[in-house]
Amino acid sequence: MKKPVSRWGVLLVVALAFTSGTSARADQARRRNEIVEVVQKVSPAVVFIGTESEAESPFRGRRSPMEEFFGAPPQRQRQQGLGSGVIVDPNGIIITNDHVIRGASAIHVVLADGRELEADVIGSDANNDLAVLKVSSKQALPAAKLGTSSDLMIGETVVAIGSPFGLSKTVTSGVVSATGRTFKADGRTYNDFIQTDAAINPGNSGGPLLNVDGDVIGINTAIFASAQGIGFAIPADKVRRIMDELTRFGKVRPAWVGIEAQDLSPRLARQLGWDRTYGAVVSDVEPGSPADQAGIRRGDVLAEMGGSRISDAEDYVTRARGYPARAAFPLIVFREGGQRTLQVTPVEFPPQLIEALTWNRLGLRVKPVRGAMSVQAVRPGSVADEVGLEPGDLIARVNNQSVAEPASFQEALLSARSARSVLLLVQRGRYRYHVTLPF
Repeated sequence: MKKPVSRWGVLLVVALAFTSGTSARADQARRRNEIVEVVQKVSPAVVFIGTESEAESPFRGRRSPMEEFFGAPPQRQRQQGLGSGVIVDPNGIIITNDHVIRGASAIHVVLADGRELEADVIGSDANNDLAVLKVSSKQALPAAKLGTSSDLMIGETVVAIGSPFGLSKTVTSGVVSATGRTFKADGRTYNDFIQTDAAINPGNSGGPLLNVDGDVIGINTAIFASAQGIGFAIPADKVRRIMDELTRFGKVRPAWVGIEAQDLSPRLARQLGWDRTYGAVVSDVEPGSPADQAGIRRGDVLAEMGGSRISDAEDYVTRARGYPARAAFPLIVFREGGQRTLQVTPVEFPPQLIEALTWNRLGLRVKPVRGAMSVQAVRPGSVADEVGLEPGDLIARVNNQSVAEPASFQEALLSARSARSVLLLVQRGRYRYHVTLPF
């Protein structure tokens, strides 16, 4: 027969349990730091993004003799992608990377509470690697605050939240390693990035980089998948500009500054009195352009743009794409031994200048004919003349974009105007061929 527990024994057990619970809560409160607070505050607004797309399978398998003779249609295989995003508006507005959703036929968003919603693309831009999505919900969704990146300090603590390799709600932390970072990878120039040592892996793309107040100060992008201690994020100030453009127009409107820039050779830098290893020189300013109105002159050295250094002419061109029409930016130029800050406000590219752009850069005059652009004239000595283009040739595509009407032709050229070359699909009679022209 068991000995009954005394009243004092019961009280002792209760007291020990109460003390243990109180101690655990006190210990948890002691361990609660700023990173824990950021995660608890913002993680409900971080989402997992899954995509579906179809691509031609490289493996057709065995085909029947009839299929061999007539040519079997390409087999399609369904591909899946993954990434992250962050809700920045309770009405269901989500920011992510363009490369996360590019080519997707379906986009699924999984919220922190486990709900899965279908997302629509409001707009996306490959040049800035940003996309804006929209999901519908009967109740307001948890949203993070889009902060500012202009006051970031090297060494300050940051937190990244996302779904690397499909592992949702993964948290990493580190510091801001650098700002205004420009580098080249995979044949592309990436500019104006926040660099951090917080781990950012495939699947983190599109997720938020946060400061200790829980504000989104960047959108993570996994550029170097094998990097150790090197992560990058698109700064919040740039995100806000592009997000506003995508929300209002569905795309980033081509903007016009009116500056032609070239790299600084050591000899040219000495002639201009510029003793730094960065910068680009203004080779031409288009009359009446925003640059002209801002007071920029030929021979000015472009030193800084939007608060960070300009490394070379390509860096200037690439970074200028991050400022849509009406989004002003400060430009520091060096002239006659001194520096001055000029405020430049890009505007939409004037349509009347498209014809001049086509004629001056390519040597072509075109008009729409039968779903393509027909070459009406070729300027002698131009790049088009050198490759053998002739009046009557049809231009069907520009940089793999269909140009069935003047508007699409203009848009394709505007998108390519900062590039060094342009790819044309030309039809002459029954034959089609590609030509690449310097641009």
